[in-house]
Amino acid sequence: MYIHTMNLAAIDLNLLVALDALLTDAHVGRAAMRVGLSQPAMSHALRRLREMLDDPLLVRSGARMELTPRALALRTPLADALHQVCGLFVSEQFDPATSTRRFRLMTADHLLNLLIAPLSERFATLAPGVRLDVEAWRGPATMTPELARNIDLVVACTPEAFPAFHRQRLFADHDALAVRRGHPQTARLRRLDVFLKARHVAVVGRGQREDPIDTWLRETHRVERRIALTVPSYLQALHMASGSDLVAFVPRRLIEAQSRALSLIAVNPPLDPGLDEEFMFWPTRAQMDQGSIWLRQQVAAIGCSLDRARNGRSKEAA
Repeated sequence: MYIHTMNLAAIDLNLLVALDALLTDAHVGRAAMRVGLSQPAMSHALRRLREMLDDPLLVRSGARMELTPRALALRTPLADALHQVCGLFVSEQFDPATSTRRFRLMTADHLLNLLIAPLSERFATLAPGVRLDVEAWRGPATMTPELARNIDLVVACTPEAFPAFHRQRLFADHDALAVRRGHPQTARLRRLDVFLKARHVAVVGRGQREDPIDTWLRETHRVERRIALTVPSYLQALHMASGSDLVAFVPRRLIEAQSRALSLIAVNPPLDPGLDEEFMFWPTRAQMDQGSIWLRQQVAAIGCSLDRARNGRSKEAA
């Protein structure tokens, strides 16, 4: 490999820091400000890097600069390498009681009550100075090396493995039908013919062509339900079901969490798609980061408590 033929003693570590800034900003001036260099000094560093890597790295495209394919390929491994090097010299201790760190977490809206609410309570007790920024899950296409540079944790109902991320199962759930209290067909919805003819609200999230339930019904059982309305989130589906005779096929835990506020009940469907599993993903670069480890421990503990309660809560379903 290329690195085996290089004289490592001749590499200036500061050049790699400058390269990381250039790859992040794709702009000489902003990269200089990021690392505290003058613009001429950053331009000089870019010239040296071009010679060392035998690649222009940044090329002009109209009025802006763009990264070359080689530069794009270097972004994630370079950031990971620098993080590891820093770990050799700096002991990154994390004390939740005194930390003012800011964590960035991405997840779907149906986990706000189940996961984020208890996590926020843990922060208030164990880490009062720590801030949590929650972003909306935007589908598997979001899980890119670029995201890995800027996120601390992702919780999503997808078992896929993604480059630059580690993965761990968090908890499982079953889907159920959410219907308003007093719905005229509550008991009969367990029959397949009634279920298929009922007016359903489907959940079609960003990047999806249809509700995954409909894909499963068609491909596994060769049946189709009657879709009267589509919305982009489970919570919106619950609100629509609570104020009408629409039914929503959504995670059971979410129905239970909102049952009192929205006057909903959960009905076992005639066809059961099985367990939906939630996973947490964290960047490879943060594997040994003490703050990241603490955050993952808190989320995993909440996931374990949800799993322990699953069997008992299933018995309460209608």
